[in-house]
Formats: sequence, structure tokens, C-alpha cells
Amino acid sequence: MDKRLTRSDFMFILVFIFMLIFALGAFFVGMKVGTDRTELKYADLVKLKREERAGLTAYHQSYLVSFYHTVYLPFREFNLVWSQDMEKIENESSSTDFSSLFKSLSKLANDKYEAMVNQTMPEISPLLAEAHDEYLRSLKLFSQAADSMESKANRLAPDALLSEINKDAYFGEAKNYALAAQKNYFDAIVLWHQSMDSTAKGIDAISGEISFNGWSALSLNLKNAYIAGLLAQDKLFLDVTPQDVSLGIDEMIRSGQDKKLNAANVPQAVEILIDSRAVRQGDFVKSKAKFYSGELLPQLPFFSKME
Repeated sequence: MDKRLTRSDFMFILVFIFMLIFALGAFFVGMKVGTDRTELKYADLVKLKREERAGLTAYHQSYLVSFYHTVYLPFREFNLVWSQDMEKIENESSSTDFSSLFKSLSKLANDKYEAMVNQTMPEISPLLAEAHDEYLRSLKLFSQAADSMESKANRLAPDALLSEINKDAYFGEAKNYALAAQKNYFDAIVLWHQSMDSTAKGIDAISGEISFNGWSALSLNLKNAYIAGLLAQDKLFLDVTPQDVSLGIDEMIRSGQDKKLNAANVPQAVEILIDSRAVRQGDFVKSKAKFYSGELLPQLPFFSKME
């Protein structure tokens, strides 16, 4: 005897099928959400692993370029304004409102600080992370010191004001942090060079006083790192870059001026160049093709265009 399904049986089956479809849909949606959250959580780690598999290093060019635009360049812009303002004081311009000048410097330093404070450096690039922190400390101190100098700037004669600036502990520390940051950045460029050329010499090749013969055997990246170290050691906070100074030394050697000036080694040559103001901002870019056409350099703007 046939037993037909009742209407309620059909309804039960349909409800069961809908519930099964809904459960399967909820399962796949939940799995997709869980996967997305996991991928998001480990995105940085996945990216790092991919870069490692692709042969990227702790000081890959992309990290150097990112640092240049987000950290180095904002500080460099402050550095150039600082140098221009110090030149105004040195030239004893009677039309310059020195208090206003320091007010503007304080604001500019603070603005640059705010522009870079939230930037992050890769954890695998400690030199860049340290340079970032040092530039931030430098800007904070420059801002505080300029703010303090504002109230008395107009009461001092230009030469007395320069003396106050030069002996101010906060300005001194601000410059030291900036020079240390610059050294770390150029050391990082040397490590990039080594990642591109396994036979390239490292930082240990530029310790102590380097002779002119030793200098000529160095890559440009090592020369620049050595100069950055000398500037930090001698506390020379300038508007020229390490590569501008390197170019000055190579010009001195090629022209034979090192012998005429009785410079015994590279540190002495640097001292002569700086004291005589023979190095100018942008020298490197103008003469790069003449001296360094075959050099391996990262694609950073200050190696290819005027500031």
C-alpha cells in the first residue's frame, strides 16, 4: 500500500533543505572572515617573508627611498633654512628681525617633527629606525632651543648672538643627533651596496685616518659614509651633504691640490675644505658624471638632482 508524503512532510523537508543551505553558507562566510582576519593580522610577516624569498634585504632600496622621502627630506628642508638663517646673522643684516627668525625656526622644526613622528621604519632595519629616532630628537631640541632664544635674540649684537647659539647646549645636542642620524643613514646605504655586490667592502674598511691612496680604493658609498662619520665626530653641522664633501676630496686629489696644501690624509683634507668653504651645496650632482659614472648607487634623489 503506497504511503504518500503529506503537505507537512513536504514543508519539513523544504525547511530542512533551507536550513542546510543556510548552515553551509554561514560556515563558508565564517571561514572567509576568519581567513581575512588572519591574513590581516599576519600581513606584515607575510610581506616580509615574500621579500626575503624575492631576495630583498634589511636595507633594500625601497626602504632607503621611503626613509629619504618621509624622514631625511623633511629634516633636510629644516637644515637648509637653519643654514640660511645663520648666514643672515653672520652677515649682520640690520633689516633682519632675529626674534622673528627664531620664532619661525621653532615652528618649522616642530612642523617637521609632526610630519615624521608617525612614520615607521622596518623592524629589520635598525639603522633606519635609529636614524628616525635621532632626527626626531634633533628637531624637538631645535624647536625648544629656538623658542628659548627668541626672547633675547633682538637684544644681542649679531656676533654675540652667534656666540650664544654656538655655546647653547640644546642647539649643540640637536646638531649632534642630526649628525648621528645622517651617519646611520649613509651606513645603511653601504649595507645596501653589500647586498647588491657580495664582494663590496663594509663599514669596517673605513675606520681611523684614511690616506689618499686608501681613499681612492673605496667605493663612493664608503667614501660618503666615512665623511658622514667625520662630520659627526667633528660636530660639523653643515648645509652640504657627505657626497658634496667626497666630491671635493676627489677634485683635490685629481688636481694635485692635496700635495700643494700639505694635506697628509683625508681628515686633514676635509678640515681644509670646510674651513675654506671650498665645498658648496650641490657640488656632487654637478660633477657626478665626471667622477662617478661607474659607481653603484641607490636611486635616491640627492644623488641625481639639485636640492
